[in-house]
Amino acid sequence: MPRMGYRQMNMDSTAKQVAGFIAKFDPPIRGRIRAARAAMRQRLPTAVELIYDNYNFFVMGFSPTERPSDAILSLAANAKGINLFFLQGVRLPDPHGLLQGRGKQVRFLRLGEGKGLADSQVEALIQSAIEESEVPFEKSGTGKTMVRSISAKQRPRRSSGGDKARL
Repeated sequence: MPRMGYRQMNMDSTAKQVAGFIAKFDPPIRGRIRAARAAMRQRLPTAVELIYDNYNFFVMGFSPTERPSDAILSLAANAKGINLFFLQGVRLPDPHGLLQGRGKQVRFLRLGEGKGLADSQVEALIQSAIEESEVPFEKSGTGKTMVRSISAKQRPRRSSGGDKARL
């Protein structure tokens, strides 16, 4: 049996931890989270994925560095669905009026309400966010996943009528 180095053990435990966070959701939302995460990892292969299992949301941020302040995009899931956040969204061109929110900086769109990550208009917004990023993403290499925080107290991740079976 091959020996695992520290890096491989850490990657395995992080993957198991993230899988456990996703397992808290109803099956349809779980599938959407996995698909959205895979699409973002494919789109940003060198990104550092910052994971937060917070009180309100399960969040996956995508940053060119380990610094949360450098993140440009995030996926946030709760029992109702998934949102794509543009952390510098106020600066982005939005000719189709897709972005929601009125804050000073962040804008978002709800995935699954007629728009998904593969939609050309959403892809254009993602590309604009990448181009506007103050810190560029590496051109080659591999990203990594870091669990940044886990809240002890959390809102339910399943809808009241969802699958209550243990996983």
